[in-house]
Amino acid sequence: MRAAPTILHLDMDAFFAAAEQASKPSLRGKPVVVGGLGPRGVVATASYEARRFGVHSAMPMGQARRLAPNAAYLVPRFAFYRAISGQVMELLGRLSPLVEPLSLDEAFVDLEAGGLAEDSAGARAVGERLRRDILAATGLTGSVGLAGSKMLAKIASEEAKPDGLVLIEPGTERELLGPRSVRIIPGVGPATGEHLRRAGITTVAEVVEAGEDELVRLLGRSHGAGLYQMALGHDDRPVVAERDAKSVSVEDTFDVDLHDRLRIRLEVERLAERCVARLRGSGHSGRTIVLKVRRYDFSTLTRSETLRGPTDDPVVVREAAGRLLDLVDTTGGVRLLGVGVSGLADYTQEDLFAQAEAEQAEPVRDESAESAPAQATQPAAAVPEAAPPTATETAERRWSPGHDVRHAVHGAGWVQGSGLGRVTVRFEEPGSEPGRVRTFSVDDPDLTPSDPLPLVPGGATGAAA
Repeated sequence: MRAAPTILHLDMDAFFAAAEQASKPSLRGKPVVVGGLGPRGVVATASYEARRFGVHSAMPMGQARRLAPNAAYLVPRFAFYRAISGQVMELLGRLSPLVEPLSLDEAFVDLEAGGLAEDSAGARAVGERLRRDILAATGLTGSVGLAGSKMLAKIASEEAKPDGLVLIEPGTERELLGPRSVRIIPGVGPATGEHLRRAGITTVAEVVEAGEDELVRLLGRSHGAGLYQMALGHDDRPVVAERDAKSVSVEDTFDVDLHDRLRIRLEVERLAERCVARLRGSGHSGRTIVLKVRRYDFSTLTRSETLRGPTDDPVVVREAAGRLLDLVDTTGGVRLLGVGVSGLADYTQEDLFAQAEAEQAEPVRDESAESAPAQATQPAAAVPEAAPPTATETAERRWSPGHDVRHAVHGAGWVQGSGLGRVTVRFEEPGSEPGRVRTFSVDDPDLTPSDPLPLVPGGATGAAA
């Protein structure tokens, strides 16, 4: 632990959804959900307005639609988000040579290494200035946590949300953590939390009272010892400067152990889809698919399969994960599942084409009236695999909800929905008033895909999404 709160954690607020709201004036203040719109799609980010309905990240998209049927459902524009993330990371790099990005919208910064802060007052001033600079550069807000360790800085930024700053003074950790739920400690998910609850441990203070030996008995050597140290507020992990990613993975812990084999397979397939979305977001493809299974007794199994070449194809990753699941005995129940990809490589040209095809193949909505709520169209009848797509089907796949377009007469806009040979576009720009909606034929020669516009005048634009 440090004597001064010189570790900063930045977490952009509802990043993907906030970027969409900033670029689309008609969506500001309204529920927005970003994610895969297919039958197995999951929520990547939900705006704070959507969260009031119970929508949250990693939720199946079908469930999100039931909770918030009138929200705007958009396909992610990862190139756009990466461009904004680049601006944010550049600002962090000005503060210190030690910046540890965790994702596009989250990073740790070692202010001590940058020589900018030696005490609480200096750290707070740096944090407030950073929030102002991010807003000026991107038009988006971020929450900042400051503390003497990475764990506490991350807890502080979570408490600062949205659009705030929380500083935890060194020496107050035990007092701060004691009455909190044990779930506040990193690595304590629903299953571990329930396991501890059954042992009579629900708060951080009760973790400390139980002692390290009891935690090791309950959770195993590594997990139990680590949890005890975290509960004491001890976290000496350094901020590690950005380095090449070695793997990309996602995992879920379940409130109740899964026993049904079909349900387990469906969860693995959803995790594979999420893993590919994160893989593409980082600009990589990978050769080795990894499946992680934690069973009812906390034993953890991993299985892997190495492909002939790198891929970012969700079908390939999903099928490989399914084959790996066939090698695992899930009798007795499963409490955690994870899917990862390692052996990363930069995108090849073939990878880019595969991504474009996958995004174009997402189901689309028909929003022919400006006042009509966002509703999903009924799925089209199945087409035999050998039958080539018609010209209309090919054109419709180009218009993914939320993507940017430009019309020769009406200017810049974004796709609100498409179907039945028509595409509905709302014409507006980041700095404009909410725009009008017009509907065109999907093959209208005056309507073309476009690059995103900068959120702030003079700011950087994203690559074509």
